[in-house]
Amino acid sequence: MSFAPPKETWSGKTFEITIGNGAKAVKIGGENVFSFHGFEGNYPNRPVIAYEVQDIPPDDWPQMVKDVYAGVSADPVTWAKHCVEKLGAKAIALRLAGTHPDKGDISADQAAETVKKVSSAVDVPLIILGSNHAEKDSVVLVKAAEAAKGTNALLGKAQEANYKTIVAAALANDLKLIAMSELDINLSKQLNILITQMGFDKERLVTDPMSSALSYGLEYTYSVMERIKLAALAQNDAVLQGPMLADVGMYVWKVKETQALEADLPQWGNLKDRGVAWEAVTTTSLLVAGTNLAIMRHPDAVAAVEKFIAEMEG
Repeated sequence: MSFAPPKETWSGKTFEITIGNGAKAVKIGGENVFSFHGFEGNYPNRPVIAYEVQDIPPDDWPQMVKDVYAGVSADPVTWAKHCVEKLGAKAIALRLAGTHPDKGDISADQAAETVKKVSSAVDVPLIILGSNHAEKDSVVLVKAAEAAKGTNALLGKAQEANYKTIVAAALANDLKLIAMSELDINLSKQLNILITQMGFDKERLVTDPMSSALSYGLEYTYSVMERIKLAALAQNDAVLQGPMLADVGMYVWKVKETQALEADLPQWGNLKDRGVAWEAVTTTSLLVAGTNLAIMRHPDAVAAVEKFIAEMEG
């Protein structure tokens, strides 16, 4: 007697969202099953990994990551082109870190020029991120959205403190939008409702439940993401059916395990191997939880995650 493995079926479905234009546009979402469960239903689009690029040299990154981009990180256009042409990036996440009041306080107009230059220089989809300073982002992202009009970029992040301004900018310039809340399914749902009440199409909205690194709350992030995906599929909750984003690199590369020198903690092993593994394990865990789009930093970690995705897809 042959064995038939049990299969789960769901009534809900994640919305499919296209980012970018032309032949290199990417699609995320569209599944009616959990991650990599194509044997149970429709899983049409593999997760997308975006390389992070900043508008200023990343002084707060560990040296081993800065060294990877030595010679290109002084200019965001050169950096973005390097990621696409040399590293095979399928998307670029441009973080306007230099606009933060404590990191240079670059003006919104200057940030808009950077967005224009980067979007013109690369032919892959663009994710435009503020500095995570809610007040400054509400000014910067308006100008950035205007600069990105016509690119079908993904703009973010809209938070409770500034979502009205950023939603209006995304609407006016026909961009997709990231909604970020702080590790709570109810907060995610509430913010998504507020955004859609402004007239923003829920099928153009990407949910960022907020990420965390391995050993620094990863299991909590995993649980929140899994609950969001379960609500989308099992409860057919349209408010939570957008694709999910994991902004991994910014959380991983600031923890002790990715920075502590071998001389100080030799029992932890090789620093490079440790750091790459930390980013790769964090990302793969969140992909299994339901993430459709991840933002990463180290190319070796990206390669490991891409290998994992290929193996999971069979």
